[in-house]
Amino acid sequence: MNTHGIGASVARKEDRRFTTGGGRYVADLVPAGALRAVFLRSPHAHAGVSVSDVSAALASPGVVAVLTGADMAADGLGVLPTQWSIPEPDGTAMFIPPYPGLVADTVRFVGNAYAMVIATSDAAARDAAELVDVDFEERPAAATLAQAAAPDAPAVWPQKPDNTSLWWTNGDKAATQAAFARADHVVTLDLVNNRLAPSPVEPRIAMGRYDTGRDHMTLVTSSQCPDEVQAMLARAVFGVPETRLDVIAPDVGGGFGAKAYLYPEEVAVLWAARRLKRDVVWQGDRSEAFLADTHARDHITHARLALDAGGRFLALHVATKANMGAYLSQHAPAVPTVYSTYVLPGPYAFGAVYAEIRNVFSHSAPLDAYRGAGRSEGVYVTERIIDEAARQLKIDPADLRARNLVPAGAMPYVTATGSRLDSGDPPALLDKVCDLADRAGFAGRREEARRQGRLRGFGIAMYAANCGGCASPDNSGVGALGGNWESARLRLHPTGKATLYLGTHNHGQGHETVFSQIVSEMTGLPFGDIDVVFGSTANVQRGIGTFASRSAVVAGPAAMLATGKIIAKGRLIAAHLLEAAAVDVEFAGGSYRIAGTDRAVTLAEVAMAAYVPHNYPHETLEPGLDETGFFDPSDFTWPIGAHAAEVEIDPETGHVRLVSYAAADDLGVVINPMIVAGQLHGGITQGAGQALWEQVSYDSESGQLLTGSFMDYGMPRSDLMPSMVLEQIASRASTNPLGAKGAGEAGTFAAPAAVMNAVMDALSRAGVTHLDMPATPDRVWHALKAATR
Repeated sequence: MNTHGIGASVARKEDRRFTTGGGRYVADLVPAGALRAVFLRSPHAHAGVSVSDVSAALASPGVVAVLTGADMAADGLGVLPTQWSIPEPDGTAMFIPPYPGLVADTVRFVGNAYAMVIATSDAAARDAAELVDVDFEERPAAATLAQAAAPDAPAVWPQKPDNTSLWWTNGDKAATQAAFARADHVVTLDLVNNRLAPSPVEPRIAMGRYDTGRDHMTLVTSSQCPDEVQAMLARAVFGVPETRLDVIAPDVGGGFGAKAYLYPEEVAVLWAARRLKRDVVWQGDRSEAFLADTHARDHITHARLALDAGGRFLALHVATKANMGAYLSQHAPAVPTVYSTYVLPGPYAFGAVYAEIRNVFSHSAPLDAYRGAGRSEGVYVTERIIDEAARQLKIDPADLRARNLVPAGAMPYVTATGSRLDSGDPPALLDKVCDLADRAGFAGRREEARRQGRLRGFGIAMYAANCGGCASPDNSGVGALGGNWESARLRLHPTGKATLYLGTHNHGQGHETVFSQIVSEMTGLPFGDIDVVFGSTANVQRGIGTFASRSAVVAGPAAMLATGKIIAKGRLIAAHLLEAAAVDVEFAGGSYRIAGTDRAVTLAEVAMAAYVPHNYPHETLEPGLDETGFFDPSDFTWPIGAHAAEVEIDPETGHVRLVSYAAADDLGVVINPMIVAGQLHGGITQGAGQALWEQVSYDSESGQLLTGSFMDYGMPRSDLMPSMVLEQIASRASTNPLGAKGAGEAGTFAAPAAVMNAVMDALSRAGVTHLDMPATPDRVWHALKAATR
């Protein structure tokens, strides 16, 4: 067995440099003498804006330039593109508003950038920014989703007076209506999926560079998707060939989806660098992150569940209003529509499902994908209404789920929304999580809590969620580069060492480790002899990027294909060296051997021959061992899981303590169990954060952001999380040769619903019938007080 191959819990090789200060982030690459940019941002949620005088700012010490939205428009720059243009059911094109790097005349959310000051230092730029004369004409605003979706709300865009960006439906309306008509029970539930700030540890930073001699631009930025950003900048914004624009993304300190897009600041610093022929860098701070990074979630949903007399799910109807913010960020239109609705059936045998989605503009920062994008929201709706049905029908929540789960023998199974669950055993996962969480002993723990004056609750949530893509299950979605493929290039050097170039990017997932494991497994090369390179459009073949749990399931097979080509070519070289027919040469453990003999050459010896070809089959092979693999999956992967949370509530304070958490997941073939466990820990923590602490809030009157720092925005901390019990029941994915299903988002799929189901299980004993996330002490305390009146 290869102790560093697939399935081994190898310590992450990249952690040594990270923990010893050796990481190379964008801030580490800024040269001395680079100019610093500071953005002027709107203090109003909606206003006309005009920069009337910049002379005082230009005269300020150290200032090099003051650039405005009008300047950018005059230079003819294009706007940030939206990668999803989803038609309405009648074929009407979706309205896509212009999204410039700097706005020229109207600001549409607090934090919207309209100008930038560029100086020799950050302090000089900030001082000068206060000297820019700006005129604002304040206008009515609708900063919250509820306000923006209401009749007669102030319009964000005059072309859409009702603020509707897109009406979209999925499922069978007629079948769903018929099922409700014959249902024995109908359960309804109104839910809010609260707005979140992704909050990676490294705030966004971007540096623009311009090479006058080559007429070439380079953006160095903290990005999950450098190739996508390059394509959008070159094609949509600057109108130049990709050969004249590169994007470099070095080490990235977390992303969670928020760094998967092109941002206005990246456009602005690159434009400024070209104008000034100087390096220009903007380093965002945490306040700017809260103001101007994409937010996430923010849905209002009305759900109905139809059941027969035996508790079988006949149909699910979901009507959701989803906040887009003031502009359409790149994936935003797809998150509540394509991403969310296809997972609504989960691992259950629903007879019919119908979803109606209204994407709504508001005077707030744009929203987009965040870890678990759309899938987490869809799972939350289904799992919360199942628990509500169990309460109303007085059926055990686990039993109600068990009655409706798709059995292993029915796989592959096509759900009511057309998704294909290719493998898995949902009933076994449910049984396993109940064992892991000691559900049988919960009644005793609840009674002990009652004697201590506390409320105890137990919650379950299951999911079957699509991973591995940037398209819809019918492949209708397109990104800047199109499709859902990924690439990998493996170069075997003359010394026998290897370099793997990846189109995906690492921002905490352990790519340098897991992809080395794949290559080591296939080639027998020592784990430490394999380097992994990513993050530069100048050095890496084209890829798409890292999001949607796609790296292992799409880039992993691409790496396997490239490695397979190396091994196949190496066999021909080895056959020549061994003076044997290629069909008689076997490869195993890093060596080529003539079958049935002890005559062999190592892969390293073959590599030397490939690059020093004095004894080489020139007539049939070109020198070198350097191969590229592209993998385009036929369908999504579908990880499936069952999670259970247990909480204890102090009714005197409303404080909710998450006391235990267990998860049973089917993630397919696992490359590195230790890294997958870490991914689950992180995802569960983020999901619990949404359920209990996190909430982006805007003032309904002024449109001001009320949660602009970690003093106002609650984050999960390590001391708030329990130890987690994790196990897996794996089945191979059939849609990729690696058999992996994706693990990065699994925790966020189930955790919000599992935790909130536990909270409601506890609160329902005290008469509380409804509570929305986050279950903060204030909300819980008021709900308990209201229930006792």
